[in-house]
Amino acid sequence: MVLQKSGKTILVTAGTIALALGVAAILMHWGNRTVESFDPQSSSRPIRLAVEFNSHAACFYIAESKGWFQEEGIIIEGFDSYVTGVALAAALVNGGIDAAYLCLIPAITAYTNGRAPLKIVAGTHKYGYSLAVDPVTIKSVRDLEHPQIRIGCAREGSPTDALLHKLIEMYHLDRTKVLDNVRRMSPPEQLMALCAGQLDAALMSEQYPTMAEAQGFTVLVRAQDLWPNMQGSVLVVTDELLKKHPEVVEKLVRVTDRATHWLTDHPEDAASIVASELTRAGAQAFPLEAAAIVKGQEVLPEVVFRSLTKSLACTTDLDPAAVQATIDYLVKLGNMPVRFQAEDVLDLRWIHNE
Repeated sequence: MVLQKSGKTILVTAGTIALALGVAAILMHWGNRTVESFDPQSSSRPIRLAVEFNSHAACFYIAESKGWFQEEGIIIEGFDSYVTGVALAAALVNGGIDAAYLCLIPAITAYTNGRAPLKIVAGTHKYGYSLAVDPVTIKSVRDLEHPQIRIGCAREGSPTDALLHKLIEMYHLDRTKVLDNVRRMSPPEQLMALCAGQLDAALMSEQYPTMAEAQGFTVLVRAQDLWPNMQGSVLVVTDELLKKHPEVVEKLVRVTDRATHWLTDHPEDAASIVASELTRAGAQAFPLEAAAIVKGQEVLPEVVFRSLTKSLACTTDLDPAAVQATIDYLVKLGNMPVRFQAEDVLDLRWIHNE
């Protein structure tokens, strides 16, 4: 089947669609990649990092590219990249990860539902999610109620699911009608399905909505329109690392802050670095059979630039009140059984909120 979208031809077969939908949902490994060389004579404790496969982890990609972890004496023996924060959170629960850059909501649910022993030590950005729609079938938010509309969104308990409920509340939509139209899938699946005409709307984490926009779709609503001061992603560490090696955590926060400031001062250069890292990760992670689809959705520097500057507010500052509001909303939605105090999961001694 050949689809035409905004002057671009996309070749899609039933086999490649099925394969990509399966592949996009699994853990993406960068070949168990070693980031920094391990020095057996060093007294520093080597750590294993995990990140999300999207522009939310921009500060990590920049710091790794610049060699700032190594400069601080942080020994990263390897890292893994995950398609979604929900998948990363599951890995945190299972252990084997010392620190991670991931969305706040999966971090909170890993802490409370999965009882993962972790602490949030810094923010990385606010917002970072958008609703991309086919402008032919969707003219306004109200169209999401129509029974023939197909809406892509990640699973219940994800940031985009929470935002979907915020959208329903803000625009006074019929909750049942909208939720009946939802198809649960990961952001890469949603982008592919949107391009294939199998979805009319997709509520995704960045950089995917901006990639959709570059292919002729319309970004109808952004997270900042729905949830003022929404905390997007955070840096988390395990209790064990924090208690036994606080100096490593302090260095991680310092590097994260340095990379975040550099990103905001040099957005075009940052976009080139992040695009290169994401493209390399995708090329190594997906099987050969899905290579054509991955190549067709190549992450370009101009896409990352728009993602970073229009949809994310990159800062390590973290407002405990914003975290508490997120906890309370997740309890309201039934994603968590018990409310707890934000201070229980926060350790912000190394950041200086402005």
